[in-house]
Amino acid sequence: MMKKENFIMTKERDKAQGITKFTVTGRVNSKSSSVLKFRLEDSIKCGETDIVLNMKNVDFLSSDGIRTILNTYKEAEKSGGKFRIEEPSQTVRNVLGMVALNDLLI
Repeated sequence: MMKKENFIMTKERDKAQGITKFTVTGRVNSKSSSVLKFRLEDSIKCGETDIVLNMKNVDFLSSDGIRTILNTYKEAEKSGGKFRIEEPSQTVRNVLGMVALNDLLI
């Protein structure tokens, strides 16, 4: 049986703290990472440069997803903001650990 491709991304804006929080659920693969990239880039372009990415329900993270996350981190920093991953799933923690990004992003 084939595993169903699923990806859900929601956005909340905490104006009092100036934080934009995205919650991602499912698989971050080559297809869904383009959606992730677009939404994160759009937030930064709109001046939302303090971004939290909740990944507690992510069960797959591809190299495209890692690239998107790292580029968002760099763009947020360049814009004077901050980017971090909150509540990474064990899968996300393992993948980021393999590429030595845990300390930078989590």
